[in-house]
Amino acid sequence: MRTRTSSPQATPAIALVEDLQRRLVGRLEALDRARGGDVSFAPVEWLRDGGRHGGGVRYEIADAGLFNRASANVSHVHYDDDATRPLRSATALSSIIHPASPRLPSLHVHLSWTELRSGSGSWRLMADLNPSVPHAGDTARFKAALVDVMTRHVGADVAATAFSEGDRYFFIPALQRHRGVCHAYLERHATADADADLAFARAFGEAVIDVYVAILDDAAREDVVVDDAMRAAQLAYHTAYLFQVLTLDRGTTSGLLVHDENDVGILGSLPGRIDRALLASWRDRAPEAMRPLVEAIVAALPEAHPCPVDVAARARLAGVVRTFFKANPAVLELQARGSIVPPTVQNHGVVSRP
Repeated sequence: MRTRTSSPQATPAIALVEDLQRRLVGRLEALDRARGGDVSFAPVEWLRDGGRHGGGVRYEIADAGLFNRASANVSHVHYDDDATRPLRSATALSSIIHPASPRLPSLHVHLSWTELRSGSGSWRLMADLNPSVPHAGDTARFKAALVDVMTRHVGADVAATAFSEGDRYFFIPALQRHRGVCHAYLERHATADADADLAFARAFGEAVIDVYVAILDDAAREDVVVDDAMRAAQLAYHTAYLFQVLTLDRGTTSGLLVHDENDVGILGSLPGRIDRALLASWRDRAPEAMRPLVEAIVAALPEAHPCPVDVAARARLAGVVRTFFKANPAVLELQARGSIVPPTVQNHGVVSRP
C-alpha cells in the first residue's frame, strides 16, 4: 500500500499531478479512438520501500494505435517518518509520448513539487517538443502556447528565462544539436503566493497537454505518405533521444542512483527502437570520460536493426547507467544542467524524475 505525506503543502500538488495525468491519458486515448483505434493505457504501480515512503502509478502503452511508446508517470515520495532527511516530500508528473508516425512529434512534460523538511518548497516545470521531422507550424504553435501561459501567470521575463534554460539543458554537445525544437524549463519556481504558484503549475500543464494533443490531431488528419527517408529520420532521432537521456539527463540519472524499484518506469522515456550502429558511432564524439558509458550502453542492446529497446533492454540499461555513475561520480559534472541545480537525490533522497 502506498502511503502519502501528512504535509498540507503537498496535498494540492498530489491532486494536481493526478488530474493532469488523467487529462493527458484520456485525451490521447480519445484521439486514438477518433482515428479508429481502441488503445487503453495500462496502469503499472511501483512502491518506494514497500510503499512506506510512497511510490507511484504510471500509465503506459507500446506499439499500439498512434503510439510507438508512451508513459505518463505520477510519483509521490515522502519521508514523514525520517526527520534526518532534508527532504519532506517530492510529487511529480513525468510523461514522454513517442508517436508511431514520423510525422507526429514526441512530447516530454514534467511538473514536480519538492518540499524540504524546513517547510520551504518549489516547483519544477519542463516541457519540450521533440519531432523526428520538424515542422515549423507545429513548433510555432507549441511555443506560442507556452509563451501565452507563462506570460499571463509569471510574466514575459520569466518566460524568456524558461526558454533560455530549456535550450541550455537540452543541448547535446557531442552531437552539436538540441534534443528537440522548443524547450521550456523553470527550476525552483516559488513566490510568496502559494495559491498562485499552484494555479500557474496547473495552467502550464493543461496548456502543454492541450496544445500537444491539438498538434497530434491536426497532423494525423494530414494526407502524408510516410516514406523510407522519414522512417530513417525517426530512427536516427530516437537514437539521439536515447543518447541524451542515458548520458546527459540529470533527472533520469538521479532516479536510477537513488533506488532500483522503478527502473523500467524511469526509462519509460526511451523510444521503442533505435539505430545501434549509429549510437556506437557517437562514442568518439562523447567526452573521453563518458566513452566507457556509451560503450556499455551499446553492449547492453541487442545486435539487431532496428534495435528494440524493450522492457528487458531498459532494465539492462538502467543497471549500466547506475553502475557507471556510482563508479565514476565525477562524470556527473558533464551532465546537462540549467543555471540552478535542483535538489538532487544525492543530497535529499528525492526522485527528481520518477
